[in-house]
Amino acid sequence: MIKEVHMPKLSPKSDEYFFGKWDKQPGDAVKTGDVLFEVETEKAISQVESQEDGILKAQEVATGDTTKVGDLVATIEVA
Repeated sequence: MIKEVHMPKLSPKSDEYFFGKWDKQPGDAVKTGDVLFEVETEKAISQVESQEDGILKAQEVATGDTTKVGDLVATIEVA
């Protein structure tokens, strides 16, 4: 089964974030709590963790892109 990873709301003052870097690459095993990627808000760099155990199948956002809350950023294949 494929699960979608959407950009969470990380700041009460912003709905748009600068996409920093990926910590996991397609094909990597991920566990709940593993850091998937980093994004930058106006005041901080935030890490976004996986909510699923599985295999990262695709990255839908590139480093340097701007993303909004709710945007599809990745997919994870779960058992």
